[in-house]
Amino acid sequence: MRRLREQSNPLRRIAARLLAGAVVMTALVAAPAFCLAAAGKTAKQTTAAASKADETEEKVNINTATAEQLETLPGIGPALAQRILDHRKQNGPFKKIEELINVRGIGEKSFERFKDRITVGP
Repeated sequence: MRRLREQSNPLRRIAARLLAGAVVMTALVAAPAFCLAAAGKTAKQTTAAASKADETEEKVNINTATAEQLETLPGIGPALAQRILDHRKQNGPFKKIEELINVRGIGEKSFERFKDRITVGP
């Protein structure tokens, strides 16, 4: 009987969907802010801490790195790490980090993901 009433009134159906969507959106927006408040931090403090952690993280020297060290970079798996080592062995050390784009499998997009985490010198 209840289902029949809902079907006969399309406005009720629409209102019910809107209400359900509002509840979900409220939960998605409020949950992160609540978690930060419970931890005693603001979103700005959390973002600043994450940026600072990125800056203090040691860079990977692509001229001396092992395959395991290269695999710590985003998007670099075992096969690509081996290609970097092979390229380095055949062509000598990299002079600039941008030369990594010459390795098959590394394009501009993937390079952008890890360029801030690599170096060619000490």
